[in-house]
Amino acid sequence: MRAWLERVEREKGLDVLEAQSRRGVIVSFVGLALILLLGGIQLMAQSDNNAFLPLLIRLLPIVLFLPAVWTRRARGHVWLAFVSLLYIMQGVMLASLAGHAVVGVLEAVTATGLFFSSMAYARFRSRNQRQHRQA
Repeated sequence: MRAWLERVEREKGLDVLEAQSRRGVIVSFVGLALILLLGGIQLMAQSDNNAFLPLLIRLLPIVLFLPAVWTRRARGHVWLAFVSLLYIMQGVMLASLAGHAVVGVLEAVTATGLFFSSMAYARFRSRNQRQHRQA
């Protein structure tokens, strides 16, 4: 795996890979946030008192990483990848419930995309910064 990544880095260049993985992070981040928003609204509609707590619990962990994504910090993207694992588990759990299969699968797939793209961005960003410091 490491040899394959290093070959891809030589062929495409770190700048291109960093930009591509950044686009992947943004697309999957926004997609996951929208899915979580729709799921939270659905939970609010099912609740008797229309409290915002289900929406807050679903969205808060990912929204806390918005500054790290906005400022392009590699370490923040690594932590975002770890938190996206929670959303993968939640999506798989939702997919096993009757009536929530589609939302659960979408959440798991989007969170998996966020995991891979944020890990890739952290790798390519840190290697690119290290390369520019050495030059």
